[in-house]
Amino acid sequence: MPYIDIPSRDDYVSIWYITNSDYGNVGSFDPERPTCILLHPLFLDSSWLIRHFDDPRLSKEYNLIAFDQRTCGRSRCRPSQWHDSYVDAADLAMACQALLLPPSHILAFEGISVNAALRLTTLWPEQVLSLTLCDVPPPTELQWVFHAYDELLQLWCHAPDLDSFEHAGNEVVTFMTGESDNLDLQDDLIAYWEKYTPPTKRLRIVELVNIMMNRTLLRPEELASIVCPVLIIQGEASPIAPLKYAEKLEQHLPNAQNGPRLYVVKGAKACLNIIPGSASIVNQVFSKFLAQQPRARSDLLPSNMTIRERSKVALSKLAEFVGIPSIAERDPCSPLSFSCVKADVAKSQLENLMFYAKDLDKAYCPLGRDGRPLRKYSERKKEAHWFQGDKHGNSYIDTSELQAAYKGYTQSHSKTANSPERPVAGSLTANKESLVTDEVAQDGRMRRTTYNASSVDKHVIRGTMQKVVTQSGQLPKGLITKALLPS
Repeated sequence: MPYIDIPSRDDYVSIWYITNSDYGNVGSFDPERPTCILLHPLFLDSSWLIRHFDDPRLSKEYNLIAFDQRTCGRSRCRPSQWHDSYVDAADLAMACQALLLPPSHILAFEGISVNAALRLTTLWPEQVLSLTLCDVPPPTELQWVFHAYDELLQLWCHAPDLDSFEHAGNEVVTFMTGESDNLDLQDDLIAYWEKYTPPTKRLRIVELVNIMMNRTLLRPEELASIVCPVLIIQGEASPIAPLKYAEKLEQHLPNAQNGPRLYVVKGAKACLNIIPGSASIVNQVFSKFLAQQPRARSDLLPSNMTIRERSKVALSKLAEFVGIPSIAERDPCSPLSFSCVKADVAKSQLENLMFYAKDLDKAYCPLGRDGRPLRKYSERKKEAHWFQGDKHGNSYIDTSELQAAYKGYTQSHSKTANSPERPVAGSLTANKESLVTDEVAQDGRMRRTTYNASSVDKHVIRGTMQKVVTQSGQLPKGLITKALLPS
């Protein structure tokens, strides 16, 4: 299986990876092609990089490999309050050394991956040929995003049923992508989260959000140490990664080879790797950028230094950057040794993990017995209220129950047509009201309508509003039932 185990005394992590090679491993890489490492966006995994793996501009010219971050996808780890972006960078560096990967071009998407890629380049510069960053986040989280993470975490982790989890998932889709009417995207994303990050695995999400909410600034000397070519690709209208922060990062990379380059994707909101149009633009810009770099081979050769020796050098460099000499004395075999989380923040994150670990065995699981989602999110739309419109602004209501009621009424009416006890006018209206009440009992979020039944499907009445209102009670009885006739 394509896992890389990183053993240590105080940590456990197994990193999953995928490649574009024939046999799905690094050993079948073409040595004539350069190697590219792709890092997935937030809340997703390497399987969501398929639009890049399937693009011939990349797959036919380069060896591609993507890793799942330790709390995402199929990677596994022990929850830790010391986890930060430096730990992610150490995971990536140790995995590359274990696989004997040659120096590679890095393509990183969004907050978690961008921060890890920058730290990898500062501590293991020989591993990076070039650095491409997509959707560069702010140095620290924006206030409204911080509160959004907090609210979404509560909705996601403590969802008591399928409707609640799907509601939380839909909120995350809108928050991440800015798309609120793309049903296919909603179905795919929510089905993925139901499988890989349900409430039963909420500690993974809590640890991931901790990294984003408590991340720290990269120091000027760290950014100045980046000397490889740098390309920044930023969405023009991303609310969680505004363009101005990409422009600021461009100014803070003074030693990048030939200066950092910034490419703005016009009209793009977020998730440049998911939306087909944006992903194609990223592939085009990235492939042209790589074509300008010197052609490198991908020979799998052992390094002159062991993983332990190289990690010790990186720890010394990190101690110099942050000004804490004790970091250099930590265990070089553990990725957690690279953590720069302060003691008070670590205590807060541990309390957060312990809080969400309570009653974990009782958490709701949105999967069926076969391990698959119970339904698509779009199937839930059929049960939506009439005021929830589609992407074109139109709203619909299921009239099957009303049609069945009308059919039953007409059958009853035909049987009693010759009976002295004829149904009184308005009895059908009362029946319709009871059906609405039954629907309200089934779904507490629906509100009982206050519209008169006779206001549905009327003929056009010319004149003032007062005339329309006064004539509404004088319509023939046939128009009362006409609203219930199937169209």
